[in-house]
Amino acid sequence: MYNFNYSKAGSADAASQALASAEDGKVMAGGMTLIPTLKQRLAAPSDVIDLAGANLSGIRKDGNAIVIGAMTTHATVAGSADVKSAIPALADLADGIGDPAVRNRGTIGGSIANNDPAADYPSALVALGATVKTTKREIAADDFFTGMFETALDEDEIITEVSFPVPEKAGYAKFPNPASRYAIVGSFVAKTAGGVRVAITGAAPCVFRVQAWEDALSSNFSADAISDGAVDAGSMNADIHAGADYRAHLCGVMTKRAVAKAG
Repeated sequence: MYNFNYSKAGSADAASQALASAEDGKVMAGGMTLIPTLKQRLAAPSDVIDLAGANLSGIRKDGNAIVIGAMTTHATVAGSADVKSAIPALADLADGIGDPAVRNRGTIGGSIANNDPAADYPSALVALGATVKTTKREIAADDFFTGMFETALDEDEIITEVSFPVPEKAGYAKFPNPASRYAIVGSFVAKTAGGVRVAITGAAPCVFRVQAWEDALSSNFSADAISDGAVDAGSMNADIHAGADYRAHLCGVMTKRAVAKAG
């Protein structure tokens, strides 16, 4: 691990200011990605700004939405009575992230800001039509995730909370890596007043929607409506865990399971 300056921000705005003034600063939420990266000397930031004291955690109902603070841990989301009541699929997703140690340290804001292609939360944000709120603006989930480990965030912009509209029904299913619990392929399906949305994570460099399945499910919300061939294997990830063809096949399998779970 290289030397760096460490500071603990008292608010999101203070963290944003510290980040803007640093030569090469990094924000730390739960540290589940940043700390291993530093230990392996894959990054050498000049400053690490800790958000632990920034008062960004918590869950509340706001009209027809569930609003989750950026520093809220996965375990808190999984155990929240409000989340379980309004969007049980979101609680189910959070409960399947990593292991207990990761769930009790990792945060929703850190996960979506990192945008690992195999992370679970991006599929929930996109399928539910969530809004990411930052120190500068509000960003629709469809516009937030821009590529592998890339988002629409500016360099000095920090996530403060995420607002999830409550759907009519939703379900999440993933094929997890048996060691890390990352999604080899995960599918989040949500039926909303505006129609059905299907978001796939783990399969490609970035979360994506499947229009053909959304159209089919809008007419017939049933696993039988999911047809093969809607996902192009040529755009899938391929690694030691799963080939591109296998991931393309799993997209359909996981979407069928997500629809069944949504009921």
